[in-house]
Amino acid sequence: MEEYYYYYIPQPPFLLVGLGLFIALTSGLAFQSTLKLKARGIVANNESIRKQLSVIDLQLPLFGIGMGMSIFLASGLEVFFIPAWFAYSLSLPLTIGTVGLLWKQLERVFMILREGGSKALEVDSFNIF
Repeated sequence: MEEYYYYYIPQPPFLLVGLGLFIALTSGLAFQSTLKLKARGIVANNESIRKQLSVIDLQLPLFGIGMGMSIFLASGLEVFFIPAWFAYSLSLPLTIGTVGLLWKQLERVFMILREGGSKALEVDSFNIF
């Protein structure tokens, strides 16, 4: 009698790809609407910009964006049969770095708006640092 060995290929996490994209998009919309509401107050108020941006109303949607990005990126890598531990160990630093740069750029934009108004924002004036 012959023995057969079967290798089962795991099902790619297509559901997680869609869920991560959905979380990132809905959190992005919440972040956009909250930022629009708070932008005038942040620019007009003389308090520290960091202190004004450190409210949970802005940080929670940004955390949701980061979580959705990380799930989407890792699940997208898993579709190509990359192991889950490697996919998440690759997507987490990329997501943390991206969200950190986004937060830093947001602080910089509000600083420019406070100093020179909306006319001070030019497309060519943006640098990452």
